[in-house]
Amino acid sequence: MKLFTNANLFAYSVCIAITTTLLYGVPTMARTTDSLKAYKKKRDLTKSPEPKATIPSKKTGTIFVIHKHKASHLHYDLRLAFDGVLKSWAVPKGPSLNPSEKRLAMQVEDHPMDYKDFEGVIPEGYGAGTVMVWDRGTYHTIKEKDGKVVPFKKCLEDGTIEIFFDGEKIKGGYALVRMGGADSNKWLLIKMHDEYASARKNPTSTQNKSVKTGRTLAQITNEEKAPRAKSGQQKKKA
Repeated sequence: MKLFTNANLFAYSVCIAITTTLLYGVPTMARTTDSLKAYKKKRDLTKSPEPKATIPSKKTGTIFVIHKHKASHLHYDLRLAFDGVLKSWAVPKGPSLNPSEKRLAMQVEDHPMDYKDFEGVIPEGYGAGTVMVWDRGTYHTIKEKDGKVVPFKKCLEDGTIEIFFDGEKIKGGYALVRMGGADSNKWLLIKMHDEYASARKNPTSTQNKSVKTGRTLAQITNEEKAPRAKSGQQKKKA
């Protein structure tokens, strides 16, 4: 004896899907695919060594990475893992340890999680230049309201993010504050007053090597371009 008809099974499946969405939100895969459209559109990933716009199968936790990027202008890229992607800001002068200095941070397109390990040379095109893993580690939200920590998503929506970095070079509290309305991509990165604050130290000037490979930008450029040049010469001979 059949307990369910095909129609009943379909209706039951729809109810389960709706209930799951209401309880837990839209599946991460759907959100991630949408948020990486801009990333894919701006790049020719058949030519660039940058990571593909793939979706992680497991939760990655609250990691962060700061890339040092020698493109048309030298700048730093702050990336915070959230909801299956890396929320990203381009910081022209990099992070400061001085609370009196407000560093411009322009929010850019979300990047795939695999970008956290990317180090190399982007060929001619969007973002062309050398990329270094300048710092990395974990972070956690520290903004509170009524004695409770405000979730990162809410902070992002409200335009005021307060986080604690535990990196190899950067540690302590920082605030990301959006300038303008909800559609603005202009933010400020500000060091908070704590034991890690310093008006004298400047890690962007004194610490110039990759935390991943120990290489400088020049070394990355030379070592990553050499194999490509050799490969190109071999193709011409063939």
